[in-house]
Amino acid sequence: MQAGELSPYGRIVEIRYLGNTRLFPISWLHKQEFCEYQIFLENIKGIKVKPTQAMVEGKQEHERLYNDFRKEAVPATLEEMMVESKTVEVISREFRVFDTKHGTYGLIDEVLLTPDGFMVIDDKPGAKTFLSNIHQVHGYCLAFKEMVAVLDSREVIAALRQRGTKNIYWMEPFTKPAEESIVALIDHIHSLISGTDEFGSTDNPNKCHTCRLRVRCNRTLV
Repeated sequence: MQAGELSPYGRIVEIRYLGNTRLFPISWLHKQEFCEYQIFLENIKGIKVKPTQAMVEGKQEHERLYNDFRKEAVPATLEEMMVESKTVEVISREFRVFDTKHGTYGLIDEVLLTPDGFMVIDDKPGAKTFLSNIHQVHGYCLAFKEMVAVLDSREVIAALRQRGTKNIYWMEPFTKPAEESIVALIDHIHSLISGTDEFGSTDNPNKCHTCRLRVRCNRTLV
């Protein structure tokens, strides 16, 4: 898997390639909804700022949960998990996905595989449902669905959970309209990368106020 890309803007470090297929991180779907200019500043302008305390704590919590999971986890292939989950629940954490059809990649916090379907869970620091969070988990659902399509057709459910708890505060089936909507958004980001579309920025000063990049942003509203 190759890193970086020579685009009209120069090399974009987080872009990956599988063969000739360009992939961008699914986390960009969250950034795009919040303010897609963040993608431009971080990945094209190369602006770096210190992570927030919430980001540091979030990373530490992710690592703790994954290490706890590994202590009792039994290694299994995707095919083995598909078969076993037809009769019992199977849990996988830090599930790596590559969607070569739509051009994304990422790590799903947790996937719950049951006889009735697959729940794709994204952990968030709070318990408020933002559209940016929904876009990100829908991106994970799409990538997961593409990876298992030849193995299984059980229903995929998108879920948001408060990090460090069992509180799933939002959950919906990943429907055809949701899939079509997220595919259109993914295509838009690919157009941004290619230079076909121009990067927009938020018109909401409240977003600028909470953005860690505002001190280096030439479009900030605060």
